[in-house]
Amino acid sequence: MKFPVIDTQISPEGRLEVLSKSEVGKLLDNSQGGLYKVFRNCTLAVLNCGNVLDDGKELLERYAGYDISIVQRERGIKLDIKGAPTTAFVDDVMIKGIHEHVFAVLRDVIYADSEVTNNPRFDLTTSEGVTDAVFHILRNANVLTPLSNPNLVVCWGGHSISRSEYEYTKHVGYEMGLRALDICTGCGPGAMKGPMKGATIGHAKQRITTGRYIGLTEPGIIAAEAPNPIVNDLVIMPDIEKRLEAFVRLGHGIIVFPGGAGTMEEILYILGILLHPENADLPFPLVFTGPQSARPYFEQIDRFVGATLGAEAQKHYNIIIDEPARVAQEMAAGLKRVREFRKAHGDAYYFNWLLKIDQEFQRPFIPTHENMRALRLHAGQETHQLAANLRRAFSGVVAGNVKDQGIRAIEQYGPFEICGEAALMQEMDALLTSFVAQHRMKLPGKKYIPCYRIVK
Repeated sequence: MKFPVIDTQISPEGRLEVLSKSEVGKLLDNSQGGLYKVFRNCTLAVLNCGNVLDDGKELLERYAGYDISIVQRERGIKLDIKGAPTTAFVDDVMIKGIHEHVFAVLRDVIYADSEVTNNPRFDLTTSEGVTDAVFHILRNANVLTPLSNPNLVVCWGGHSISRSEYEYTKHVGYEMGLRALDICTGCGPGAMKGPMKGATIGHAKQRITTGRYIGLTEPGIIAAEAPNPIVNDLVIMPDIEKRLEAFVRLGHGIIVFPGGAGTMEEILYILGILLHPENADLPFPLVFTGPQSARPYFEQIDRFVGATLGAEAQKHYNIIIDEPARVAQEMAAGLKRVREFRKAHGDAYYFNWLLKIDQEFQRPFIPTHENMRALRLHAGQETHQLAANLRRAFSGVVAGNVKDQGIRAIEQYGPFEICGEAALMQEMDALLTSFVAQHRMKLPGKKYIPCYRIVK
């Protein structure tokens, strides 16, 4: 099947108007993959905005003829784009928000490579070095706002949710917008788009014209979760671990909507961090919420957390069902506590420096079959360490479900094997089975073939 495409050239608006010869060379060098492949695939994902697709491999195959190159001119650069999805254009002119996102990709891909990954200044083998890198990427993207009170709420949730759940995320976003709260999500569709859409209306009613809708993504997931056009600040982090750290360093509180394996990965990440002894007194409002139809989902999540991480982990969140206004009120009250704590301890409002993040949550995990089978999934370890390993297991399921590299690995070698203590594996099997039954692993209408096998 052929999909309609368009060719165009676009220029940056007020930023990244010039690039060095070495930067251009890296972005145009297709001989070894490298930056060109990352840049090409990320910009294709951005241009795919509006198309219902959650399969990174399918996107790359659907637009195999897509190409993007840099045209150097005396007055600056242009991007020459061939074979772009037509949904990114109106009357043959690229939608302004998507235009901005394309250059956000260019900015972050260049910066991460030249100033972070290949810069000896950042020791990415240490916890402090990773956090410093995350800070500099966010600062370069101009999303750190030092002169504002804590008001940024991170919203997590799945791309594959029901219409009623999507409408609920919009309602919660609306209530937060009325309270002058800004939104940060994974930037994709579903529960990542709904809160932003609702907040725009709340902000408009309050005559707030400076509302922030920040989207954080990374090269592996962006193809399956194209940035929605409401995002007015898009940031591409180098990998999933730095993306997750960016969420908790940048945001002041978190709301979790219904989702699948990716949402469970995020839940385990934040709970693992909050369970670290050094974070015991640090306020971080965390609310799980959804419409009445999502009650069984959150009951299953709560049961899994209790069975694996214990009652202490359950104390770190509140579950609020079908009460959008109460969710916003709870979050607004929590952000006041965050402000008081940071003011008392001299911590920045715009970046959570005091939060202790163990290296187990920062070290990039590559979900190969060998690495998935070798995960330490048993109770004989500190709780926050178990959370880190469970997070990796769900990260592997996400890769096998939607990421190009993971899908290809499953096609070649079969399902990932997830091994561990029998009782723990039984809980994980029950949770993943419930996600499949509730159609939370793929978009509605798509048959789901498990990319994993639980080995007890």
